[in-house]
Amino acid sequence: MFRGHYEHTIDGKGRTSLPARFRHVLPPAGDLRLVIAKSIRDACLDVWPMAAWEELETKVARFNRWDRDIVLFRRRYLSAAVEAELDANGRLLIPQAMREFAVLEKDVLWAGVGTTMELWAKARWESSLELPEADLARWTDAIAEKLDA
Repeated sequence: MFRGHYEHTIDGKGRTSLPARFRHVLPPAGDLRLVIAKSIRDACLDVWPMAAWEELETKVARFNRWDRDIVLFRRRYLSAAVEAELDANGRLLIPQAMREFAVLEKDVLWAGVGTTMELWAKARWESSLELPEADLARWTDAIAEKLDA
């Protein structure tokens, strides 16, 4: 599982280091392939180990291919994803279009979110956590209900 927050930077070529703790979670067989996708909820990038991405593709393939929501998910999320591989120094090249989508310029934050990771512009990460008091109460109730289920 990917856990924790790690601050890094992106260099002029669009490369950022994958946190060492995240590299240790990747399969020991040395599969350094990752899939980068534009988040469908936030202006960040979802980063998947290849095995987890393939599980997602298999799951999506089981749905009715004509279902409008599934068609849209395939077009907006699956088809826009790109495969990338860590280099010998543990860096990942983030394609220009992906950097523009997530507004990744210099300071970035890697967030471990279980079986996947998110890559954020550091300032956007901090603002994404802010919730008005009324929303915070609703959210804590909803999470408590879901975790108790």
